[in-house]
Amino acid sequence: MKKVGILMGSASDLPVVEKAFAALREFDVPFEAHVFSAHRTPVEARDFALSARERGFGVLVCAAGMAAHLAGAVAANSTLPVIGIPCKSTVLEGMDALLSTVMMPPGVPVASVGIDAARNAALLAVEILAVSDDALAARLDASRAQAARKVLDADAKLQAELNG
Repeated sequence: MKKVGILMGSASDLPVVEKAFAALREFDVPFEAHVFSAHRTPVEARDFALSARERGFGVLVCAAGMAAHLAGAVAANSTLPVIGIPCKSTVLEGMDALLSTVMMPPGVPVASVGIDAARNAALLAVEILAVSDDALAARLDASRAQAARKVLDADAKLQAELNG
């Protein structure tokens, strides 16, 4: 199975990104995580992106706040799918990171999830890998069915309380 590479622009992004770790573990998807900055360690970020495919990665996830150039810098150096996680900051509440992540130039796409939505980034990575992995696709189907059951159980409980 291909791995997911997770890059954080700063160690301060770890509390957000830990939700991605948990989701990938739920699906038994191997991953590697690193702290590489598009601005402070551009050579290391570039080297990781350039070698990712040959090192067994299938999807790259990049979390960054403020200017949030990490996902774009990685996408510029890899043809693997890149998913950006814009991280919330104190100044603009993550809107700056969201706009920086989604406003990529033509030819260098980056998928983006919502601000601090690391779990969704991981689930999107799992879906991408599941395109060529039937067992992983089956685990996704089972997870979705379980989530649906929880919602329907909550509705049944509500209806019982209301109609008692």
